[in-house]
Amino acid sequence: MMQRNKQIKKASSIAILALGATLVAGQVCAQELWDPQLRGVDEGLAAGALPPPGVYGVLNNYWASYSVYGNDGKTNGATLGALVEVPIVLWQTGIKVLGADYAVAIAQPFDYTNLQVPGAVVNNAAHFGTYNTVLVPGILSWNLGNDLFVKAGLTVYVDDASSSAAKPLNNPYSLGAGNGFWTLQPDLGVSWLHDGWNLSAEFHYDYNFSDNNYHSSPGAAATSYKSGQEIEVDYTATKTIGNWTAGLGAHQLNQITDDTGPGAADCVGKNGCRAGSFGLGPLLGYQFANVNVTAEYNRVVFAHNDVAGNIINLRLIAPF
Repeated sequence: MMQRNKQIKKASSIAILALGATLVAGQVCAQELWDPQLRGVDEGLAAGALPPPGVYGVLNNYWASYSVYGNDGKTNGATLGALVEVPIVLWQTGIKVLGADYAVAIAQPFDYTNLQVPGAVVNNAAHFGTYNTVLVPGILSWNLGNDLFVKAGLTVYVDDASSSAAKPLNNPYSLGAGNGFWTLQPDLGVSWLHDGWNLSAEFHYDYNFSDNNYHSSPGAAATSYKSGQEIEVDYTATKTIGNWTAGLGAHQLNQITDDTGPGAADCVGKNGCRAGSFGLGPLLGYQFANVNVTAEYNRVVFAHNDVAGNIINLRLIAPF
């Protein structure tokens, strides 16, 4: 039992940090550009636990094929394809803080996006760039006994994306690679790890700061725009037998405050055009000698003022 729990912690409990996928405010009237947290990316992990002391490398290879949905929950015909690469380094220091294991992490995601809008004359809407740098100055994980683990942390999204709504591209249909504002994201994870079972939930609260150099379109005057605050949750229910892990994952997103700024007034009487979505699907993992590989598939089955479709993520985890 002790060896099995150690294997689960080593292979499946890295704190994954990344970016999200929703569309520009001009298309769906919710959020300036991207959700900070990449939806569903933590599925399959032991959300409440940290791995044994050491330095770990993680690579998420995340592909999404989306349709855009409005306030009425119906698609408007626009589609978005995205490939997101998220390399991460996590250091579990071996230091105890308030009785908890202490870790830090950093990630530098980059992405390729291609937005297609019906009836639009678009020469080339595809774009590649770097997302906001992701800093995690502190992650604390407590072993509460009885196979129950709780983890708390703080994630910071730096305002340094290569392009955004604050630095628009010449093509209005070519999406910026990241957000033109800072985000603070408190994180909370809970896991029950028993006899190969992993039942986990990881909660994220995104507090977005104002973008004071927001351009509603290329050439437009700069104004101030503030994206609404969001709660995002990833769920995991898996069973590990030998080197194999299989189960289900799910994710949800709920915007809980309205956007403020140019264009946000169009959402009066429409629940603030707040974004919301839910998706779920299977996952399968295998532990090689020193590398854990997990493949996830999610289908977004509900969305309004958001995007929905198919998500595939192939995650690699290895100690340095």
